[in-house]
Amino acid sequence: MHRKDFIKSTSLGLVGALYVPEVLISEKVILGQNNKRYKINTKWSKADVARYPVNDCHEMVQDQKGRILLLTNETKNNVLIYNKHGKLLDTWGTEYPGAHGFTLFNENGTDTLFICDNNRHQVIKTTINGRVLLTLDYPKETGMYTKPDEYIPTETAIAANGDIYVADGYGKDFIIQYDLNGKYIRHFGGRGTEDKHLLNAHGVCIDTRNNKNPTLIVCSRQQNAFKRFTMEGVYLETISLPGAWVCRPVIKGEYLYAAVLQSNNNQWKQSGFVTILDANNKVVSNLAGTEPVYKGNVPDEMFQTDKVFQYPHDVCIDDEENMYVAQWNSGKTYPYKLEPVN
Repeated sequence: MHRKDFIKSTSLGLVGALYVPEVLISEKVILGQNNKRYKINTKWSKADVARYPVNDCHEMVQDQKGRILLLTNETKNNVLIYNKHGKLLDTWGTEYPGAHGFTLFNENGTDTLFICDNNRHQVIKTTINGRVLLTLDYPKETGMYTKPDEYIPTETAIAANGDIYVADGYGKDFIIQYDLNGKYIRHFGGRGTEDKHLLNAHGVCIDTRNNKNPTLIVCSRQQNAFKRFTMEGVYLETISLPGAWVCRPVIKGEYLYAAVLQSNNNQWKQSGFVTILDANNKVVSNLAGTEPVYKGNVPDEMFQTDKVFQYPHDVCIDDEENMYVAQWNSGKTYPYKLEPVN
């Protein structure tokens, strides 16, 4: 399903920027199961709503200074920079109306950012302060595209050697690989019926949990799955997550974290949650979702159990294992912070 279809399928509630789920007002909620349980702070952001508005809060990263950066498609301030306590430190960016994907890469000791802009049909590499370093236009080199509008990039992942992997998650579902200078190398994935194909390739990351053999993990969101590929684009396996419309996979330590936009059994009704997988890619915790149950290699269908989130779109795990959750189409809500419970 494409971005424009998402927006047609749901409506933006008139709840305002200070919306707090009712369940969190009346209860002291602990979210999750097993060794991944969290308490939630819905009022983490101290940003002034009038001066520093957000629209869709798409993605978040932490830089090497420990700051938390948020990407929104509100062009008054596309990037909001916080400290871990929610104090707003700085903002920049007015030229990214379709700001969606937000990836941080430490390039020889210097933090750089990659922004995927749905409206501009481009990927833009910037400094941490927003100065443009590189722009990737639609990948006509692939032979699969005839015009920019066919290409709607949603995410990037950057390899240790600087290679750039772009997920065309709202376009034709290809993963396009470039070198560090933006020279086209190859493409793979795309829509189809074989295992190697993707359906809503919304996110991509590089899994370095096996340092000797890094691989790519790609969303196939409408199939409720992640798919694993070699760094050269050869399909390896499918990680099935029944019921979960998974967003970008985020690796921290031995775990994989992902926002789940919505539950398959309750589509377009604010039914999102957050899922956490262990080193074997088994679900160990669902925050505001069902307790994971396995009767084989695939979990039972998962879904939202508590109305904590609306449409979670990304998670960021900081250097102290705190989690930040950004939400799409959720009443212009600022991100929540979740702290681990021992």
